[in-house]
Amino acid sequence: MRPSLLQRLVCPHCQGALSCRATTVGANQEVLTGELRCAECERVYPVTHGIPRFVPCENYASSFGYQWTRFRQEQIDPLNGTRQSERRLRTETAWEPEWLKGRWILDAGCGAGRFLEVTSRTEECECVGVDISEAVDAAQDTLAGRSNVHLVQASILDLPFRPGSFDGVYCIGVIQHTPDPSQATRSLAGMVRPGGRIAVTMYERQRFTMLYSKYWIRPLSRRLRPKRLLALIRIVMPPVFMLTEVLFRIPLLKRVFRFLIPVADYVDATDLSMRQRYQWAILDTFDMLAPAYDIPQRESDVVGILAEGGVRDIQRLPNAGLNIVGQKA
Repeated sequence: MRPSLLQRLVCPHCQGALSCRATTVGANQEVLTGELRCAECERVYPVTHGIPRFVPCENYASSFGYQWTRFRQEQIDPLNGTRQSERRLRTETAWEPEWLKGRWILDAGCGAGRFLEVTSRTEECECVGVDISEAVDAAQDTLAGRSNVHLVQASILDLPFRPGSFDGVYCIGVIQHTPDPSQATRSLAGMVRPGGRIAVTMYERQRFTMLYSKYWIRPLSRRLRPKRLLALIRIVMPPVFMLTEVLFRIPLLKRVFRFLIPVADYVDATDLSMRQRYQWAILDTFDMLAPAYDIPQRESDVVGILAEGGVRDIQRLPNAGLNIVGQKA
């Protein structure tokens, strides 16, 4: 944890100022171990491995911690030889790299650092990644050596930052996996400074959304221990993957089969090898079935919450899912 990050941190429970007592300090005054103490409510938060931690290790998102510590490298562009993550981030935020220079950016729900890796390529940008799970440790391994990256283990429902701390906030594919998506959206909007930008992408609730086949399976799958669920997916994937390789390519019918078969086979991702697509299928099928929460949102509700939070120029971008961007008044 670097001193510049401490200036933006507050107690997530009472918004009180935090003081730091370091026990181990590394290069450039980075706090490796220590604690943060709230001046108001006197709560104490540990700093371990250079990461301030505002939530217990075991929480509703533990499956994501399990997931990203085991699939840390799969979706990191420099490690898989593609630009998948870069293209998705640029498309779903509509932010150009030039705009990032000199700004503080929040990646809410950073996982293993897939999009944080892209944002932090702009060296003049200070990038903060937040995740509630132990995925922050995977992100730290992914982004080791990048001095403009800061990591925090916290909930996006109760973010430990001063309001308006960031020039840009993005949250891709996370909000629907919180127990309160409305509060998560509201919390993120509050982190954007006046004139700053926000971009969110989440599952959309439409008329037939809850008939999607994964929602038939999730009442059982989300109760399994992550290790057991992943083992089951690995067992069934070989024959199912070969089946979807055929069915997901049939003109006119492929959308029907994708709705009926809850397997993430990206047959249109031509820049991924067969082996990579197989690994991504295991990863994202687990991602479908494991989370404790999966609560798709309606566009009107999200737009309303952002507007109440002072976001203007709200637009829906023509990407997969519900992708909304705007600017803080």
